[in-house]
Amino acid sequence: MAHSMESDTRKKLLELFSEAKGDFISGQKISEILGCSRTAVWKHIEELRKEGFELEAVRRLGYRIVNTPDKVTANEIRLGLKTDIFGQVIHYEEEVASTQKIAHQLAQEGAKEGTLVVAELQTAGRGRMDRKWFSPKGTGIWMSLILRPPIPPQKTPQLTLLSAVAIAQAIQEVTGLVPDIKWPNDILIHGKKCVGILTELQADPDRVHSVIIGMGLNVNHERDQFPEELRDIATSLAIEKGEKIKRAKLIQEILTKMETLYRQYLQHGFLPIKLLWEGYAISIGKEITARMLNGTIRGIARGITEEGVLMLEDADGVVHYIHSADISF
Repeated sequence: MAHSMESDTRKKLLELFSEAKGDFISGQKISEILGCSRTAVWKHIEELRKEGFELEAVRRLGYRIVNTPDKVTANEIRLGLKTDIFGQVIHYEEEVASTQKIAHQLAQEGAKEGTLVVAELQTAGRGRMDRKWFSPKGTGIWMSLILRPPIPPQKTPQLTLLSAVAIAQAIQEVTGLVPDIKWPNDILIHGKKCVGILTELQADPDRVHSVIIGMGLNVNHERDQFPEELRDIATSLAIEKGEKIKRAKLIQEILTKMETLYRQYLQHGFLPIKLLWEGYAISIGKEITARMLNGTIRGIARGITEEGVLMLEDADGVVHYIHSADISF
């Protein structure tokens, strides 16, 4: 019990600092609002310092946050988070095999919608078709979000496309870079991949219990941190922008954009999302090759259906509906 009391107090303290926007808050005011002693306040401040927050303490003025570490801990993500549901519960781990696994487990145990699992290091990250995902410490964002949408299972691919749009919007907002989306769920910058999304579900044939959206972003990797064979096809936001990006700020922005789009989606259906997605899509109107498990089709990408399925028109004018494939140009 002590742990959750403590994290609630920490959460409130970070909310206070968020609202103060860099101004001082007196120790007295903090202890009144948190309902704890001045000594307890000091202990919480020390804990934040250990985590890498730079706090200034000035007699008679109190405390203020001067600088925040580039970490992706729950505290970091909470400081300035503007969502109602997404990321309000955060499960942070220093090192995990995969955030998806933990999210699956939490979802089965009844975790609330919007619960976020985030890790500093992921040792067994996997992409679609069970590929390995390369993730050195302190450079990327590796996280999984639990959703509980009231939709039939066959509509869940739409949530992958929704996530891609939210991440593209967040990247654009935070870095000014304009990403492209490659169907269904890769995000590219200048033709190189920097984000992968993996959507998995727990469902009965007729209803969804939970959708778990795994997101892997290359944020602050330097070029030589990629293995040789990936350097021509993968990139990071820092490489493309020419400067480091605060990862927690990007996570906050992704959660905000996702929550907004998710609300729209539940209210108005997939159409608004589809239009946004097509605005970022790199493949539409281009000739592409789709490699599936059972063969390959070449043709012109004509867009996506209401279900988020890719329409590919071959040389004979026949339209093929592609549910899952690797796309190349």
